[in-house]
Amino acid sequence: MSFPSRRLRRLRTSEKMRELVQQTTLSPKDFICPVFVQEDLKTRVKIESMSEIERLPLDDINDEVGTITDLGIPAIMLFGIPTKKDEAGSSAFDDNGIVQKAIVQIRQNFGDKIVIMADVCLCQFTSTGHCGIVQGDKIDNDTSLGTLAKIAVSQAKAGVDTVSPSAMMDGQVAAIRKALDEEGFKDVSIMSHSAKHRSNFYAPFRDAAECAPKFGDRKTYQVPYTNARESMLEVETDIDEGVDIVMIKPALAYLDLIAETRRRFNIPVAAYSVSGEYAMVKAASQLGYVNEKDITDEILYSIKRAGADMIVTYFAKSASRFLQES
Repeated sequence: MSFPSRRLRRLRTSEKMRELVQQTTLSPKDFICPVFVQEDLKTRVKIESMSEIERLPLDDINDEVGTITDLGIPAIMLFGIPTKKDEAGSSAFDDNGIVQKAIVQIRQNFGDKIVIMADVCLCQFTSTGHCGIVQGDKIDNDTSLGTLAKIAVSQAKAGVDTVSPSAMMDGQVAAIRKALDEEGFKDVSIMSHSAKHRSNFYAPFRDAAECAPKFGDRKTYQVPYTNARESMLEVETDIDEGVDIVMIKPALAYLDLIAETRRRFNIPVAAYSVSGEYAMVKAASQLGYVNEKDITDEILYSIKRAGADMIVTYFAKSASRFLQES
């Protein structure tokens, strides 16, 4: 009888040996925690489709960011829900808007202890629920660029570190970079939702941010999930326009695109583990079908293994607690 000369099981014989040869690591420092802040809200509102995720009043922002920093998470991603919406999404670039107020408050209370990122999009702020400005029966790309640039500048004035355009308008990175530079905000970075796919995994977010489109869908501006080469063109275009960090969104069903982005481009890569990914795990764990800690670990490790340098995730707080306990 012949025996195998290569026994890979030798490297799995004990916990310490497995730790010694572990190839992918994960820590709270890898996470960006989404935060929803709603204008004129008095108390926290639970998001039914996303267990343990809440919309916050401005008065609760300090407590929430304090919890996030205490867990060792280095960054947040702000999303705002305004009281008033109009066709122009004007509250999105109001210097006294809800996102701007939150940025000012966080910066005053936490200084450089947290990286403040903010979503740059129109879907939460427009009466149409679309990510760009509607002209007639279509989303007008070039008109939308000027508005997105105004949002980014307004957030920069408030003290944001990173603006994160997610509207998927062609030329959005170039327009925002030009506007920021002209206004003296050369140090404000851009993390674009570079390959944001037209995904069914976003449904709970639309509940959280009250941003479902009032007509049609987003197929004319988000990337079809069938088109990997088109996704890479989106990433390459953002890099050519001066983006600082690219993002693949969603994450779990798009690990191949995270890996391909990492292979092709020498730039920081983010992945967004979106609301549907989170909601499915929470629902299955509540029914006893999966162990929440174990499956959360596996999902986040797989995203890191694919090549993501950072992960925007609704698991940020719970995963950080899991990691600290292990």
